[in-house]
Amino acid sequence: MKILVFEYITGGGFNQQELPEFLIGEGRLMLNEVLACFSRIANIELTVMLDWRVSSFINTVGIRTVNITPEANTLNEFAGLADQCDAVWPIAPEFDGILHSLCRQVELLNKILLTSPATAVSMAANKFKTYEQLSRHQIATVATRLYEPGLYLSGEWLVKPVDGAGCLNSYLINGRQDFFEVSKKLPDKSQYIIQPHIHGKKTSLSCLFKQGRGWLLCANLQHFKLIARQYHLIEIVVNHNSDFSRYEGLVNDLARAFPDLWGYAGIDLIETAEAINVLEINPRLTTSFVGIQAALGINTCCCVLDLLKGKPIFKPQFNRSVTIKIKQDHYEG
Repeated sequence: MKILVFEYITGGGFNQQELPEFLIGEGRLMLNEVLACFSRIANIELTVMLDWRVSSFINTVGIRTVNITPEANTLNEFAGLADQCDAVWPIAPEFDGILHSLCRQVELLNKILLTSPATAVSMAANKFKTYEQLSRHQIATVATRLYEPGLYLSGEWLVKPVDGAGCLNSYLINGRQDFFEVSKKLPDKSQYIIQPHIHGKKTSLSCLFKQGRGWLLCANLQHFKLIARQYHLIEIVVNHNSDFSRYEGLVNDLARAFPDLWGYAGIDLIETAEAINVLEINPRLTTSFVGIQAALGINTCCCVLDLLKGKPIFKPQFNRSVTIKIKQDHYEG
C-alpha cells in the first residue's frame, strides 16, 4: 500500500512564512512517531512531505521525502502526491478549515482517507456544534454559548475560538476588566465561544472509532501552565490511569453521538467530583498518540489499518505511564 503522510506544520503548510513555534514541536513529535509506527508494518511504501527547514530533524530513513520549498504551492503538491498514492493520512489543525479541506481533497480524489471524513471534521472542529451535539445526546459537557462582546457576567470564564486547536488564542477571564481587555484582542468576535472556567483534572482519551463504535486505547493526564491569562500545555502523562471502567461507557456514547468519526481521535475532558465533562473532540492525531507505543506496546497506525478490514486488533504488551514533555520535544518512560 502506498501511503502519503502530510503533517501540516512540518510538511509545508507554513512554507512561505515563519514556522509557528507553538505548533512545530508537537508536529515534529507526531510526525516522527507516525513514521516510526509505519516502519514496523510490512508492505507499506511511505511518502512524506517536509518543509524545507525541518528535514534535518525528521527521521526519514527508507522513506520517500518531498521537500516543500518557499516557491511551492503546498496544497497543489499535496493533491498531486495524494493522487499517486492508495491512502492518505493528513495531520493538521482544525482552525481556518485546514483539516476539513485536506480531508475533502482526499475524498474528491477517491483515495482512502486514514482519518475521519470531512463531515466528522466539520462537526467536531466547531466547538459550539460539538456542544450542541453532546447536549442532544445527554453527554456531560461544559455549558457553552457564542461570545457576545457586550455581555459580561460575573465569575471565571474561558473565551475560545470556535475552531481553535489546543489553547491557541484562548483566554481566562477573572473579572470585568479582563473581559473587556480580552474583547479588544479578538479579531472576529463572532467566531468565539465562552464557557465557565471549571476547576478539575484535565484528562484526555486516545480512541479509535468506526461507524458508531469506539475503542479506548488509553487515558492521559494533561498538565498546563497559566501564563498571561492563557493556558499552555507543558506535558502529557500517557496511560496515566489503566482503569478503563470510568471511561468506556463515555466512549461508546460518543461513538453513537458522532457516528462519522473514523480512525484515531482524541477526547479532551475536565473531571470533577460530580462529572466527567467532554470539552473537545479532536478528529485527528493528538500529541498523546506519541507515547502509546512506549506506554502499551500498541502500534496505533497498524490498528487504523485494521479498521479498513474490520475491527482493530490490539493487545497491550505492557502497561506503564510515559510522560511527553511538550517544550523539550521528547518523552520519558
